[in-house]
Amino acid sequence: MKIQFLGANQQVTGSCSLLETETARVLVDCGLYQEREYLARNWDPFPVAPDSIDMLLLTHVHLDHCGLIPKFVREGFSGPILLTSPSEAMLPIVLLDSARIHEEDASYKKKRHKREGRKGPYPEIPLYTVKDAERALPLAQGVPYNKSIQLKDQWEVRFHDAGHILGAAIIEVVVREKGRQETVLFSGDIGQWNRPLMKDPAVFDHADYIVMETTYGNRDHEDPEDVDRRLCKIINETVERGGNVVIPTFAIERAQELLFHLGRLSRQNRIPYLMTFLDSPMALDVTEVFVQYQDFLDKDVLKLLKEGKKPFGFPGLRLTRTTVESKSINSIRGSTIIMAGSGMCTGGRIKHHLVHNISRPESTVLFVGYQARGTLGRQILDGRSEVRIHGKSYPVRANIEQIQGFSAHAGQQDLFRWLDAFRSPPARLFLNHGEKESSHSLSDLIRRKKKWKVTIPRYLDEFEL
Repeated sequence: MKIQFLGANQQVTGSCSLLETETARVLVDCGLYQEREYLARNWDPFPVAPDSIDMLLLTHVHLDHCGLIPKFVREGFSGPILLTSPSEAMLPIVLLDSARIHEEDASYKKKRHKREGRKGPYPEIPLYTVKDAERALPLAQGVPYNKSIQLKDQWEVRFHDAGHILGAAIIEVVVREKGRQETVLFSGDIGQWNRPLMKDPAVFDHADYIVMETTYGNRDHEDPEDVDRRLCKIINETVERGGNVVIPTFAIERAQELLFHLGRLSRQNRIPYLMTFLDSPMALDVTEVFVQYQDFLDKDVLKLLKEGKKPFGFPGLRLTRTTVESKSINSIRGSTIIMAGSGMCTGGRIKHHLVHNISRPESTVLFVGYQARGTLGRQILDGRSEVRIHGKSYPVRANIEQIQGFSAHAGQQDLFRWLDAFRSPPARLFLNHGEKESSHSLSDLIRRKKKWKVTIPRYLDEFEL
């Protein structure tokens, strides 16, 4: 049995791993690259022939784990895509929205480059189209958590709750080969314990090999108890200045968690009545899936539902779908809260809201999720004095804030807590999906405290298991 790492190696996006035996080749995740320095990989041919892959297992539907599926199918993959039932419900929302953004961005880029008389570093064609996404969707097959699924005579797989976003899974693969049985565990993205909306991540007592994420492998989050206090403080101070609170928002989980917190602050009268915009058709569709699959959510949400309250609604909330509605937001006088995607500011409506607010000292840009290196969000968060949006430069004068307690990712202590459940060490622990500093920090900690064999793979590294 062999494993090859095809993405998210010593960086965060583009998650993709290949597990291979004499009888099958199975891909785990097929993610889009979002860091600027790796964008070219999205356009490159796949490192392995798509038509040689028997099956794709999907941990969850964030773009850095599923965003290359339409291109993968267009280039030859035709096998089944196994994912949890909530993920199956959200996959069309995510991939079709991504395809539309690729088409719109390519069209806008083509017009802008023609006007400026130049060519950009990437083609003026979409990475993939809506038709490509539609062609991929019939391959998806939803499966329940914790059920053993026979893939082939020698392969068995189970999906376990990762506690990250709705439907996110830790994937357990059991392979029987040449009289031996070995278990390979793919963590996907591990969530935090004791969070609203999501249940706690599943833990395990044994695996022969583990592939684990390290997004926050070098640091911990703020105390979740402080999230409401900080959110309240940032909103009230921005309102006093007469500015807007602009929040780059991931459509899945982060948008819903923000609505949950804002609703709670509103009911407690800790923030003033404000027009609050969820300016993301995708987030609106995902929120409907959350309501549909409420049994998968945490007890805090179920309690509100039993009391007849709306966990994702409150006075002043406006849900905007059309482009006309979105554009009208920036003509409103007075303070508003604007939540829009994409979460790393790499595309979507958030860029238009940043154009209207990034240079306003009275406004606040609030980050509530991870910002990958090289993204516009990371540039702003790192303190750039000027950023480029839609081909123009804008001085950064807005207040820049970050609340890490919202993160759907486990921090260092929680990652270590997840590993502590194992009663015996694996033959090897692979650390991926984390920037170099994060992966090495966690690796040093594990080696020092647990004496485990830890490997941090590089792009295209291959290992015999």
